[in-house]
Order: sequence, then structure tokens, then C-alpha cells
Amino acid sequence: MNRDVIKYIAMFTMLLNHIANIFLDPGTLLFTVLVDIGYFTAPVMCYFLVEGYHYTRSKKKYARRLAVFALISEIPFCLAFSEVYTGEKIISFCGFNMIFTLFLCFCILLAMDHIKNDLLQIVVIAGLFVLSLFSDWALVAPLFTVLFARAGRDKQRIRNAYLIGAGLFALMNFSPGPDLPGILLGFVYALMSAAGILAAGVVIVCLYNGKRTEHGKTFSKWFFYWFYPAHLLVLGMIRLMK
Repeated sequence: MNRDVIKYIAMFTMLLNHIANIFLDPGTLLFTVLVDIGYFTAPVMCYFLVEGYHYTRSKKKYARRLAVFALISEIPFCLAFSEVYTGEKIISFCGFNMIFTLFLCFCILLAMDHIKNDLLQIVVIAGLFVLSLFSDWALVAPLFTVLFARAGRDKQRIRNAYLIGAGLFALMNFSPGPDLPGILLGFVYALMSAAGILAAGVVIVCLYNGKRTEHGKTFSKWFFYWFYPAHLLVLGMIRLMK
């Protein structure tokens, strides 16, 4: 599978996750399945961010694109998720969007690449991790970015990065009940939450051919940027009308 095909899959799984979060009741089976499927997207985008960082001809333009689309996406993001995160029917600030998080991840890569003083590098990267607490996929996306950057093109290390990320994500989502059945159910839900991440790992490690699509490269490039704010705007408008 080439990079663009995997990204299209990631856009679809993200859409399923967002539909579930915005319109379905938490705790239902359909909600849980769609949300967990959607966890495929973020680690895939972090992986391709790291890959793109090393292949891009202009890191400055790449960073600027992320910053611009983070700005464009903020109102659609808040429009779509205000009720989910703040309980407000109308639009309200509910954190920064995922492209903003990817911008922070890009800054982490810059820090790893250009700050030679180890202590200063750690302080800057830690600060960027803290900033991510105010955005979507807080801490997890920056962690994946660091893991993928350290892994390079070594497939075993990439596989280990996905396993570590999936394990930590499952641990974060582990919410045991007060008794043994509740503990077991919490364990099952935690494992399910990691399924999308593990699926992403299988796709990248086993199926990704390292290439882009042969046709429509420009269309695909801009589609991935514009799909995010566009689908959030549509979902947000539907939310307000329902």
C-alpha cells in the first residue's frame, strides 16, 4: 500500500471516530467500536509527519502549512466538539485541534534536530509536551513522534514504537470497576482502545511500500489538509441543527 492510500484510510477512520463522538451515546457498542477504529488515524499521521519532515524540501514551508491549517481548523473543531468537551450546545473553546498538535510535533522534530545542548533540548521538548495538554491527542501524539523519530527506518524499532504507544494508550484508557467483572470489563475496553493503533502498526510495518501514489499527488496532498477542517465544519453544522 502506498502512503496516500493509507492516508485515505486514516481519513475515513477519523471520520467514523468523530461521528461517534459527536452523535452517538458513550458506552454503547457502536460508539465504542467506531471510536476505537478511529484511533488508527493519529499514529499514522504522526508517522508520516516524521517521514515528511525528513523528505520535505522546505521545513519552513511545511511548518507554515501546519500552522495555517491549524488556524483554519480551530473554529470547525470547536463547532464540532463543543458539546462533547464542554457540554455547551453553542460553539465554545474546547481545546486546540489535531493539526495544532501535529505542528507541536513538528517543532519537537526541529528541536531534536537542531538543539545540540542535551539539557536545553529536553527542556524545549518537555515544554512542547506540556503545550499539547491543551490540544487533541495530548501527550500521545508527541510521544509517537519521538518514538518514530528515534526508530528511523528500522522496521523492528517502528514495530516496537507502535507496541509501546499502544500499551501506554491502553493503560491510559484502563478504568477498572469496583469488582472482578468490572476489572475484566475495563481491561477489555482498554485492549479495544489499542486495537486501532495496533492496526496502524501492522499497516505501516507490513503493508506500506514506502511510495506515494503515481497519479494525483497534488490533489491528495491538499485533500488531506482540507478534509480535516471541512468535515469538522459539516459535522458541527449538523450538530447545531439536530
